[in-house]
Formats: sequence, structure tokens, C-alpha cells
Amino acid sequence: MVTSTTPPTLAVQETKKKFGKELRKEFLFDEKWLNLNHGSFGTYPRAIQTVLCAFQDDVEAHPDKFIWYTYPQRLDESREAMSKLLNVPASTLVFVPNATTGINTVLRNLIFTPSDKILYFSTIYGACHKTITYITETTPAEAVKVEYTYPVEDDWLVSAFKEKVKEVERNGGKVKIAVFDTVVSMPGLRMPFEKLVAACKELDVLSCVDAAHGVGHVELDLGALDPDFLVSNCHKWLYVPRGCAIFHVPLRNQPLLRSTLPTSHGFSPRPAPGQAAPPQRNPVHPSGAKSAWVKNFEFVGTIDNAPYLCIPAALQWRADVLGGEAAIRTYCFDLNQRGAARVAQILGTEVLDNETRTLTQCCLANVRLPMEMADIQRAGVQAGMQEEDVGPKVWNWMCRTLATEYATYMAILFYGGVWWVRMSAQVYLEVGDYEWGARTVKELCGRVGRGEWIGEEVDV
Repeated sequence: MVTSTTPPTLAVQETKKKFGKELRKEFLFDEKWLNLNHGSFGTYPRAIQTVLCAFQDDVEAHPDKFIWYTYPQRLDESREAMSKLLNVPASTLVFVPNATTGINTVLRNLIFTPSDKILYFSTIYGACHKTITYITETTPAEAVKVEYTYPVEDDWLVSAFKEKVKEVERNGGKVKIAVFDTVVSMPGLRMPFEKLVAACKELDVLSCVDAAHGVGHVELDLGALDPDFLVSNCHKWLYVPRGCAIFHVPLRNQPLLRSTLPTSHGFSPRPAPGQAAPPQRNPVHPSGAKSAWVKNFEFVGTIDNAPYLCIPAALQWRADVLGGEAAIRTYCFDLNQRGAARVAQILGTEVLDNETRTLTQCCLANVRLPMEMADIQRAGVQAGMQEEDVGPKVWNWMCRTLATEYATYMAILFYGGVWWVRMSAQVYLEVGDYEWGARTVKELCGRVGRGEWIGEEVDV
């Protein structure tokens, strides 16, 4: 057990380990499990688990001492570490449990008028789409969507965004804020988020970047990018325990976010009518003390905040063991391209990409599966099912079968009228793992074709 005055140290036995299956023993996987779906929930090395447990032991050893005095200091160290990684002042960074919380914090704080629009893209993450729907139900805001089906070129997407903003203005409205991804979740592919942030500045639109697949995945220089709001999960790609996300809000926009989610001790109510407003304070105190905004997010409620404190150890492990962020991206991006191409070759299909091949410049790729929805629906209807129930039932059966019979998981999706499998490149994988995954889903597709799913009791 550590003391509350000494942070846990990260013991690294070796440095610069070879990428691929040799690294698997550094993680916590069951020896029979092949982790091909890192993108959904992430994972972290055994060495980081040791650090996590040390913090958890420390808080239980003397709860008040740790929570009141040690935790704020360790949290600042994590914010400083992320400040160096993301190239922005620590005064613009706080932690929230996940990206969805960050997006909700932004949208639930903004004040909307009847002419205000929230713009989103057709590949928005489902929870964020529902958040926008909730906001349009409870405020005067309305939603507008940039509609498309991938593959499209980056320049086309940026042009479609600009045209939608101008269309809203021609109709007497104003796009107040645009929500978009760094890397889309489903289908997994890279968006031109840098160009979209620049377009938002040009058009006087607030940019809200859902970088759930961001830090530890794609390069993020927030000093150069300068988004209005950005939230990025650290537990997906940065090897930090769940749940932990970094939330960036530049000083100019911090007054817009008065409340955390949930509202907690740091909230400052508006003065009552006739009551003098308190004197305004600088966003950052000249002495270097934390601003009221940062303090607001420091303690939102009693949860296990130990994952936030693992940031320095995770960054150290990535540097000492893997050679740092650039080396990780180089390996994973290359594996993503080569692995997905090999899967497509084995399946006799194709990778979802555009002509400039920008969509796969990340750690996720989608490969078309060799099965047709029309054939599957025909078999389901003949078995007495409703046509609209067939797709969800097949999807559920495939996902559950991968996990329970094959000891793996790959994200299966039906997109653009076609079935796809989404693959996740990671440092502990190699092309041979992709080949195994391809043979596995090929066999699974054959089982779907033979109707094995029809008699299964699977909720739709």
C-alpha cells in the first residue's frame, strides 16, 4: 500500500517491446480471448492496473485525507500531463467520466433561442444523437443533419457542411453549434475534423468535437486545432482504466458552461433580482491558482476517481514500453491498412474507403461481409418472422456467437444496405490475427446462410 503523499510508481521491466502478440502478456486478457474490438471499450496493461489499485487502496486506507488533500494534487498532475500531450494550458482541461458526459455538458449548458439550430452528421454516435433529440424537446433549438452515406471524400463532406449552414441561414435560422467526430464509431472511419473545425470558425459556428476515438488514437494538437469544445475518452486508446475522458474548453468558452453534469458543489447561482452580481474574476488567477471553472469540475460527486489519476502512468508506459505516441500510431495505422486489406482478400469483398484513402487513416476499418440481407430476410420470412425483425435478430446472434463460441468480438453492422465487420488495430495484434478474424467471420456468415440463427432465442 502507498501513502497519500507518495504517488504509485510504474515499474517497467523492459523497454521498447516488439509490437504484436508478444505484447499480449502485458495486458489482462484471458489466454483464450483474442481482443479484436479494442475500439468499443478499450483496455489497459497490467502495470496500469497496479497503479489503479494502489490509488484505490490509498483512498480506503484514509478516505478523508486522500479525497480532501491528495486527490486534488494528483488530479492536477494528470491535467498537467494531458496539457503537454495535447499542447494546451492545463487551465482548459478537466476530466469527466466519458465522452457522452462531455457532449451532454456542452449541450445542456448552452442557451438556445427559437432560431438556433444544432447541426450534426448522419454518422453521429447514437447517444449523442439522442442527446440532441432531448435538447430539441426541451429547448427552442432545432436539429439539422448533414445527410450522406460513406464512402465520401473529405472535401465533399466539408462542402456539404458549409452548404447546410448557409441553407439554414437562407431560411432565417442560425447554426449555433455543430457536433462531429474525430473518428466515427460505426462505421469506424476518420472524419476530416481539422477542416470541419476551421469551417466552423469561418462560418461563426461553435465546434463541438466528439473525440471519443481521439487521444491515443489520432494526433491531437489542440493548440493548433483550437476547437470550441472537445471531449476525448482516455479509456479507449490511451490505456487508462474506465471511465476517464479529458474535456477541453478554451478560456473564451468556459463562461458558457456554468454547470457540471450533474450540477454539484462548484455551481455558482445567478444573483436574485435586485441583488448585486459578484465581482467577475479572471479565468485564471495571476498566482496560478485554479480557476473557479476548473474547481467546479474537480469534485462533481462521489465516484471512483482513481482512473483519472492513472494518466501519468499510462503516458509513461506508452513512452517507455512502446516508444511514444508517434510509434504507436505508425504501427497501428499500418496494421489497420494491411490487416483490413487481408480480411477483404480472404472474404472476397472490399474495405470501406474513399478514393483518397483518408477514411482508414486511423485504427479502425470496415470490411464488407459476404452475405446479402435479401437472402437472410427471405429465410426469416419463410420461418414465420416479420421482415423488419430479421436483421436485428441476425445481428444479435452473430455478436453473441462471436463472444460465446469463438472467444472474440468484432463489431458487426449493417450500413448502406450492406453487412460489414469493423476491425480494431492495436499494438498487441498483428496481421495473422486479422487473418484468423477473417476466417472466423467467414465461417459465421456461412452459418447465417444455413439458417442456424433461426431457431435461436435472441432478443431483438
